[in-house]
Amino acid sequence: MVQKTAVVLLSGGIDSTTTMAIAKADGFDIYALSFDYGQRHKIELEAAKKVAEHFKALRHLIIEIPLRKIGGSALTSDMEVPKGMAFEKIGSSIPITYVPARNTIFLAFAIGLAEVTCSEDIYIGVNALDYSGYPDCRPEFINAFEKMANLATQKTVEGKMRIKIHTPLIKMSKALIIKTGTELGIDYSLTHSCYDPSDSGEACGACESCLLRKRGFEEAEVLDPTRYAIS
Repeated sequence: MVQKTAVVLLSGGIDSTTTMAIAKADGFDIYALSFDYGQRHKIELEAAKKVAEHFKALRHLIIEIPLRKIGGSALTSDMEVPKGMAFEKIGSSIPITYVPARNTIFLAFAIGLAEVTCSEDIYIGVNALDYSGYPDCRPEFINAFEKMANLATQKTVEGKMRIKIHTPLIKMSKALIIKTGTELGIDYSLTHSCYDPSDSGEACGACESCLLRKRGFEEAEVLDPTRYAIS
């Protein structure tokens, strides 16, 4: 029997790590795919390497994409990362940490890798509940991209494979994501979430991503292993 394989998009954060654990629990061997896209929090790639190794990925690709040349985001330019936002305002509008077309670009690489490796399944940790309001994390975007993916490759057009994009976290709260990952044995100290970490790797504790992470651990009643520069 041939072992099933899946492509998993891996940033090194809570969501993508939990998604990888779910893919593994679903019985897949993993091709992990990460991106060095000029993000200011490039330290997340070190976390991604640890996570891929932990889950014994068949291969971990880190692809360079110079999105910093385009800019348009606090994550890929010199704009300051917003901090200290009231929690209830997170997700109420599209923030400047949104990176233009990021998930569209990432998924395009994923379908290329999926075709080459004959992996009909792609996992991505997008979330449309406890998230920052990014348009490319919504179900309608994923559904449209999956339809496009099956029109875009030789093997799908020839009927040799059909690509399915899995979004197991899309309707989960951050707390439920953390509870699920904890039940699957994830060591969240391997992960990184902060958009603006210190040079020594400490999380700022005040950006949107840190606020969502901290609230998630609190509501899940799971100890947060993160080193924060501020509490």
